[in-house]
Amino acid sequence: MDPISTAMAAFSVVSAGVKAGRDIGSLAKPLAKLFDGIDEAKTTHNRKKRSPFSSANEEALSTFIAKTKADDLEKELREIVIQTRGLSAWHQLVALRTQIRVDRKKKEEEEARAREELKEAILFWAIGSLIFFGIVGILVFFIALKVGRL
Repeated sequence: MDPISTAMAAFSVVSAGVKAGRDIGSLAKPLAKLFDGIDEAKTTHNRKKRSPFSSANEEALSTFIAKTKADDLEKELREIVIQTRGLSAWHQLVALRTQIRVDRKKKEEEEARAREELKEAILFWAIGSLIFFGIVGILVFFIALKVGRL
């Protein structure tokens, strides 16, 4: 699904929840989807992306439209939150967004570190096994020579 479409769907959920008086913290999942869509649309627009199937103008226009929609969604959300819950709620939401971003980055770093440790462990055991079986093979060879079976 297109990131801006995901953001728009999540915006509807968040908007309805805020208007209904729900706490911003209880809307964490749709907020995460909303902000992920917004961030991805902005990132896609800012990143130079080349596709052999579309022209540069077509791609620039589509990413610009997605970025503009993302900006509009963010502004609308800000207005809704401020009107219904006050400026402090908007600041709470921005803090929540920052916290989610920090948590995700930390989780990604931990997963990358775990993958790297697993690779190192596999490499260690593979090399260790090769050395062990190499030594055993050499010993068997020399024993066979000594006994006279070769």
